Amino acid sequence: MPSSALLTTLLAHLRALDDLEPGPALRGLVEASLDRIPLPGQGATLDRWRLLAAVGAHDLALAKLFEGHTDALAILHEAGAGPASPYAPPEGALWGTWCAEPPDARLRLDTHADGSFTLRGRKSWCSGAGHLTHALVSCWNVNGEAMLAAVDLRQNGIGITDDGWDAVGMRGSGSVDVYFERAAAIPIGGPDFYVSRPGFWHGGAGVAACWFGAASHLAEQLRARMADKPDPHRLAQLGEVAVALQASAALMRETAAAIDGAPEANAMHPALSLRLSVEDAATRTLAAVGRALGAGPLCKDAAIARLVADLPVFMRESHAERDQEALGRLLAEDRRAPWKL
Repeated sequence: MPSSALLTTLLAHLRALDDLEPGPALRGLVEASLDRIPLPGQGATLDRWRLLAAVGAHDLALAKLFEGHTDALAILHEAGAGPASPYAPPEGALWGTWCAEPPDARLRLDTHADGSFTLRGRKSWCSGAGHLTHALVSCWNVNGEAMLAAVDLRQNGIGITDDGWDAVGMRGSGSVDVYFERAAAIPIGGPDFYVSRPGFWHGGAGVAACWFGAASHLAEQLRARMADKPDPHRLAQLGEVAVALQASAALMRETAAAIDGAPEANAMHPALSLRLSVEDAATRTLAAVGRALGAGPLCKDAAIARLVADLPVFMRESHAERDQEALGRLLAEDRRAPWKL
């Protein structure tokens, strides 16, 4: 399906699924094959980000699950998961990508004499755990090497808890702790595959598309509320939002083209720049929209109230000053100025 038609169909399904919680809504999108969005680095990266942004504008908790699911499909494709491979994605599976690595919640990948593999330990930040059927999880082998493994969540040996997620923002993502006890798993790629593959930074940039979609929706709400009663202060705040979002949109287009032009290149620099740009634009948008519209929409419009609560939590996947420092280090070593015309 052409990307423009896919976007139109996706938007129609999102409206039809509006009354569902994020987990069932994700299932509805998968059953309609709307998860088969363009893969990053294959010539339509910007179309992929437009689709992620559309889901982010609709519901950030759903976007979190949808992005994780589509990222898992992209990772499996990058690993060569064809129909004959042992980790080919099952039809209709709902995937998560659970690769956060807090030091107190790491999974151990054990190898057994018969050549099988099992997982044990606790995994945190497992978004959508109560609704998904499969997950890609980061883990560590006996040699202390970082690994990635695919796991069927419907088997014995997996305990999905209600622990680890007391948030108001992104409550619908259900990012709880999950326990593994000799749960069968299949390694994906070799040591360090997850972070060393070109698509790692393609996926990191795709997360920012979800943030951008939510911020753009807030900007549209601000513009719509001024159609009948323009106010000079609100117009100034709309102008501030427009400048910030336009700059990020331009960088998204530039970055998508760069990724499609060199899909095997290390995209750390452009991805970090994009994530930080979108985070800044979205933060400015949240502040300006709040000042312009006051408490009314935050208290009387459930969708806006939820988005304003969700977006700051979702954006904390950014590492803020640590990412700025990493980007600065890349610039200092490269000695090229990306801001030149």
